[in-house]
Amino acid sequence: MTYFRLILRFLAAQQLLPAWAATEAATEQEALIGGQAVFEGVMMRSPHAWGIAVRKAAVPEGSKELGEIVVHSEPLHRPSDKHHWMAWPFIRGLVTLGQAMKLGFRASKFSINIMVAALTPEKKQSDKMPEMSKWTTAITMIFSIGFFIVMYKLVPLTATQGLASHLPLLSNNILFNLVDGIIRLTLFVLLIWGLSLMPDMRRLFEYHGAEHKTVFAYEAQRDIPNVEFTQKFSTYHPRCGTSFLMTIMLISIVIYAAVPVAAAAPGAHFFGKAFWLRFGIRILLLPVIASISYEMIRFSAQHGKSLFALMTRPGLWLQRITTKQPADDQVECAIKALDEAMILEKKNGGELVIA
Repeated sequence: MTYFRLILRFLAAQQLLPAWAATEAATEQEALIGGQAVFEGVMMRSPHAWGIAVRKAAVPEGSKELGEIVVHSEPLHRPSDKHHWMAWPFIRGLVTLGQAMKLGFRASKFSINIMVAALTPEKKQSDKMPEMSKWTTAITMIFSIGFFIVMYKLVPLTATQGLASHLPLLSNNILFNLVDGIIRLTLFVLLIWGLSLMPDMRRLFEYHGAEHKTVFAYEAQRDIPNVEFTQKFSTYHPRCGTSFLMTIMLISIVIYAAVPVAAAAPGAHFFGKAFWLRFGIRILLLPVIASISYEMIRFSAQHGKSLFALMTRPGLWLQRITTKQPADDQVECAIKALDEAMILEKKNGGELVIA
């Protein structure tokens, strides 16, 4: 595998980062665990710690023997413990999402660095482990943000504006934003589905399934006995960040429609004032939509039969694409990552309480 291919894998994975990010939809009395799939491994987090386990490639490459598992763990400090206002409703969602995205990026980079190191086996053990350069990391971050804005904001808006120029019915603000939302959701599902067809990404989705199984196993029995016990559980977990992202896309349709924007006058320039006003609104309202979506996920976690809970169902349906049945060695990685997180959790936060 070449360095260039690794970078492409990393770029593809960053498009899924919001879906990997755990939403921690729990009450203050519930301390829940979550995690994220990384390349050839899993990251697991608890309220006060996180651990990651990545399996090295077998040597020689193509060997049927499994490579060793590389582990790492660190304490996790929640900003709300120091600044209580960060735990206020409609603020805590942005704080949680920001922290989860930052941690998810670090975990993904850690796994890629393990694979980069495997490309240079001539490096001595005493040397610093090879890793992506700061320039490469910065470029991938900029590309990911730009891709998100173009794919999920600019493209759907442009397509809907084009339809509106031929369909007078779309001059209605509600219908306009409904069509815009449908196009945005379709693009997202098609992207996820397309990525799932790639062998490298399919393995990532298998590790995602291993992460979900391990969370279920821990919630059922604190001390996970073995891989066989963990494999009995489902790969579909209601607290997955996929539900959060799907909820954002659905809520955005309602919020955008609630902001009145006059339709472009007949004969007006395609990229006129109305177009850029709508585009600006979509960017500016991102924090608002994320905050509202987080509160809905949090509420639905406490009221399983509520109307809000029904709105998170599409996220579970989407997990039929984003999670795959993992192999035993992949589940082993997930359990190892959780073990690493729990060792630090007991030192920093104590025992978890699963309600």
